[in-house]
Amino acid sequence: MTTKPLTLMEKLSYGVGDFGSAITTNLLSFYLLFFFTNIAGIPPGKAGVILLVGKLWDGINDPMIGALSDGTRSVLGRRLPWMIYSAIPLGITFALQWLIPTSNPDLLFWYYIIISLLFNTFYTAVNLPYTALTPELTQDYNERTTLNSFRFSFSIGGSILSLVIALGIFSLLSNQSDRCTQSLPYLVLGLVIAILAIGSTFLCILGIKRRVKQQLLEHPIGNQKEISFIEQVKTAISNQAFLYVIGIYFFSWLALQITASIIPYYVADWMKLPPAVFTQIMILIQGTALLMLFVWSKLSIKLGKKVVFFLGTCLWIIAQLGLYLLQPGQLNLMLGLAVLAGAGLSTAYLIPWSMIPDVTDLDELNTGKRREGIFYAFMVLVQKLGLAIGLFLLGIMLERSGFVQATACAPPPLQPDSALEAIRIAIAPIPAILLLVSLLLAYFYPLSQEAHTVILLRLQEQRQTNNQQT
Repeated sequence: MTTKPLTLMEKLSYGVGDFGSAITTNLLSFYLLFFFTNIAGIPPGKAGVILLVGKLWDGINDPMIGALSDGTRSVLGRRLPWMIYSAIPLGITFALQWLIPTSNPDLLFWYYIIISLLFNTFYTAVNLPYTALTPELTQDYNERTTLNSFRFSFSIGGSILSLVIALGIFSLLSNQSDRCTQSLPYLVLGLVIAILAIGSTFLCILGIKRRVKQQLLEHPIGNQKEISFIEQVKTAISNQAFLYVIGIYFFSWLALQITASIIPYYVADWMKLPPAVFTQIMILIQGTALLMLFVWSKLSIKLGKKVVFFLGTCLWIIAQLGLYLLQPGQLNLMLGLAVLAGAGLSTAYLIPWSMIPDVTDLDELNTGKRREGIFYAFMVLVQKLGLAIGLFLLGIMLERSGFVQATACAPPPLQPDSALEAIRIAIAPIPAILLLVSLLLAYFYPLSQEAHTVILLRLQEQRQTNNQQT
């Protein structure tokens, strides 16, 4: 077991690797459905289908790339080569999602389908190997939580920065009197974020490659046979602790994505506030979440991961239910609920991801193999499915409620009462129910810090025995 702790620079370098993933995912969560319906003029149902198809493809490419990265052998380890060769294609395909190349609705639909498939492939090839690096950089229980604090600091910080950039670009380029040019700010935003995503990925690689090489020398990975998708599924579902983590993460992430995607409609159509207010509110939520990350990280060492998740999620539920009670124009109350929500949702970033390295240790104890790629593949898949399912359900819900999509070069339409009520239901009761389910699963999660310490001790004995035999 490596005794040398990670340096501050290594932690920062690892953290910046999630910056690119965060800024791209954040804009997709907050703006893409709105862009499809209100800028490109795609009906909400079809917009939801576009987003769902791309994520269903992830059901294939996530486990496939996870297994392939597990089997990759190079002087830079198993994960870094994937990040190196996929970073630039990721940026290009992200930018192309904000282009409107034709006014033909059928051609436009298929254009976005194709770009979505390509983007999700390259996103997986960068993000999945990156997330699987955590247990390869350190085997210390608390250091993994600290490392994830750095990761999600950059993640939430990136989310905030992406909103600040969006606010600046929209302020400079938006022309409310000319509806025909409203797509330009989104395209410029896509290009800027693509460049930042590419650059941050390469900064991460440069900062941690020495540590990766060192870990590879101290804990060499033997040749492992590539396993099929069915075997990967069996590996995942045979680990009971992992199933709990997957459930905790899926329901809390789905609640987050539904909230993030409906907020632009909630602010504009229900609260009757200017579009800039939406971005300001999201900056407040993400800023609070960023500040609370290190508070929750410290508390998790004293109280445990489960207790911290309970405390944060309860705050989050209170904030969600409060949004349903708000009336149009009550901005100050909304700002207060935004702070409360931000304090709570930061635990959904931190805790499930800090549980996964412990799950992979348990798997190695039971099987004798290091298969982080499989478990992280399913976590990334759950993250993407949460986004896709949330956006798809919202698209269908809005369409059935009578929501009226925008028409090119025309003023924004007024929404019927049925659509407004659908927006309120999506902002509060639905996320609250999902969060309650995640709390129930967290209650039964079996791996405490004491249990993980026992696992590490048995792993050390197992590795020493294997080394003596070889």
